[in-house]
Order: sequence, then C-alpha cells, then structure tokens
Amino acid sequence: MGILAVGSEAPAFTLPNQDGELVSLADYSGKNVLLWWYPRADTPG
Repeated sequence: MGILAVGSEAPAFTLPNQDGELVSLADYSGKNVLLWWYPRADTPG
C-alpha cells in the first residue's frame, strides 16, 4: 500500500493496543481518530 494523501480515508485495519487487545478502526466509526506511531522506533538510524 502506498502513502495516503492528506484528508483521505484510512483503510480498514485491526491492530493490537498496548495491552495486546485487538482494536479495529471500525470500532470508532463516526468519531475523530488520531493514530500515532513511530515507524522507525525499532530500526537503527
């Protein structure tokens, strides 16, 4: 998948949270969501 354009809809996804519980984007349908991650957190440089 390529880079999303600013303002475009995010694709559906399910990921584990900090407690290992699965969370889906669909769980927050109709709400504002901020997704924050560190893409290079576990890589050198």
